[in-house]
Amino acid sequence: MAEPAGYSIKTYRYLRMAMVAMVVLLGASLVIEWSKTDPHCLQTSISAYYYTPVQAIFVGALIAIGLCMVVLKGNTEREDILLNVAGILAPAVALVPTPGQGSCRSVPVVLGDTDANIANNMLALFVVGAPCLLVTAVFVLRARLSRADRNPMYLLGFAVALAIFGGGIAWFFVDRDGFIDNAHYAAAVVMFVCIIAVVLLNAKQFRRKDARRVPANRYSVIALGMVVVPVVLLAWKAMFGWAHAVLWVEGALITLFAIFWIFQTQELWNEGLREGGQELPRSQAVPSPLLSSSAE
Repeated sequence: MAEPAGYSIKTYRYLRMAMVAMVVLLGASLVIEWSKTDPHCLQTSISAYYYTPVQAIFVGALIAIGLCMVVLKGNTEREDILLNVAGILAPAVALVPTPGQGSCRSVPVVLGDTDANIANNMLALFVVGAPCLLVTAVFVLRARLSRADRNPMYLLGFAVALAIFGGGIAWFFVDRDGFIDNAHYAAAVVMFVCIIAVVLLNAKQFRRKDARRVPANRYSVIALGMVVVPVVLLAWKAMFGWAHAVLWVEGALITLFAIFWIFQTQELWNEGLREGGQELPRSQAVPSPLLSSSAE
């Protein structure tokens, strides 16, 4: 009979693999839709595929990915906060579509009242989010009072989540038109910034391992790509004009994050977290799990 810890590691693995599966699911849906249109007919962004038959997959995959990022524990408190913020914002990216519907779709899509959809879905999200934050506050307060965990980063993480949630509610009710027009972009930009920061943190953490066992820091390569590729593509758009620059920027970032997630899952296949989820001191050498057995 497997030990309880073994079940925890298995659950951790399944959640991680589920995130990759959601990215592949979204990619497959996009390719299928593109294959049914003219090869040169592309929406200007992945988000604009909300207005095509991809809509259900787009919304469902982003919500599932967001839940996984919130549920999964980061290797450090900073990584955990960044994953939580990205996970909180992912449903907003899904439920508040980009205002531009685009013109490339395989079939005419009968759209309902988008504003009404946003009003209903975001209100439902707030209704669910409020008690979740309340329960989180109870856990954080209980840990502080019992002195089980006095780490201020948990308070910071809760404060950030509360600020995002409270700011979103205020924006939604005070300036509904502005929310409908701009919330998608605001949430998407912050979400991608958090994702890039997660990769950068892992590149820094991975460098602290024994250099003799880690021939190359692939997280650094991915992080470099996540910074350079958007800059180059957007600069090209600014200089020469390119309607599909955002589409390729989003596609590149999502692909690179999926590659990062696969590498990190492989690295942490047996451990789940690096060194119990704490920052490793620079003097401590840890053999790379990438070179060890990954059998269950």
